[in-house]
Amino acid sequence: FNPKSVAVFGASERHNSIAGQIVSNLLEGNFSGAIYPVNPQHETVFGQKCYPTAALLPSRIDLAIIATPAPTVPGLIREIGDRGIRNAVVLSAGFREVGKDGVELERDICNAAKTHRVRFVGPNCLGMQRPGLALNATFGPATAKVGDLALVSQSGAVCTAVLDWAAANDVGFSSIVSMGAGADLDFGEILDFLALDPAT
Repeated sequence: FNPKSVAVFGASERHNSIAGQIVSNLLEGNFSGAIYPVNPQHETVFGQKCYPTAALLPSRIDLAIIATPAPTVPGLIREIGDRGIRNAVVLSAGFREVGKDGVELERDICNAAKTHRVRFVGPNCLGMQRPGLALNATFGPATAKVGDLALVSQSGAVCTAVLDWAAANDVGFSSIVSMGAGADLDFGEILDFLALDPAT
């Protein structure tokens, strides 16, 4: 929750690209850390060098943001684990919410994460924000104001609605976490972190 470097998997400049929106949010919000777009189909994304794989990233990465098609996610979890990346947010949809095949795919992600020592938020979530770091790792349009309240919700729609209300009422946040399916990190673990977080 306090990354100094972020890799965004699936990054592109397509107007409807979730990962592209995240790269744009990080750049426009002046995230204080390093940003590494990852996509083998692009050499640059919004003027940033784009890397083909996690193995070719130039330095230690604190957080991976994954917004690629669901079938690619277990392999990416293994790839980032092998690269030494221990934390991820998986925005990709297409898991237990789509039925039996999705349940199996979600199980594959959890097994890959456990084997490769990766902890993750998601899948099928809006993402997370840490406004004090200018970190907007969501595909929502605006970074929240800095404050000392934390918002944790399974639902991305609830997060979006509360953020809209907060913007109109001058309310700020230390953290916004959309958990989605909560396949790995759960409410209890996130609340444990927030209970000891000086910003909250």
